[in-house]
Amino acid sequence: MTTKASAEKSKSPKPQRILIVCKGNICRSPTAAVVLHKKIIARKLDIEIDAAGTEDYHVGSPPDKRSINHAAKRGYDLSRRRARQVTISDFEYFDLILAADESNIDELLRLCPSEHQTKLALFLGTQNLPDPYYGGAEGFELVLNLVEQRADALVNLWLNTN
Repeated sequence: MTTKASAEKSKSPKPQRILIVCKGNICRSPTAAVVLHKKIIARKLDIEIDAAGTEDYHVGSPPDKRSINHAAKRGYDLSRRRARQVTISDFEYFDLILAADESNIDELLRLCPSEHQTKLALFLGTQNLPDPYYGGAEGFELVLNLVEQRADALVNLWLNTN
């Protein structure tokens, strides 16, 4: 039996290291990592954030230009990020691994040692973060809206924990 943690009910009430995962690590996970990192810094929390993909076809590439452009309009700089693939050591290192959608969770469960599977959760908690890659501008704006809302909620949760 596999289990999925909730970001609200993870083992550690306030994780120290968080990995955000999507498929290619060029749209959703780098966006979520940069937004969450900026909000964590603004609220003076000491939490490390990184992003990765379950697939290897974009390793070393910058985020999608549309992600970079839409994020920049809101004051987020994705330009320095480079895609990487999830590694086995990530499951040991990170306290919480937030996946963009159920297919990412399924792939992570396939890769993840059983003792670390409770670290896995959906970034949005109960719903998938839609992949904007094959759509237009509205998809990238929706991702930013959802990520900003969720990042605010997570930061507030962690500020009220301990």
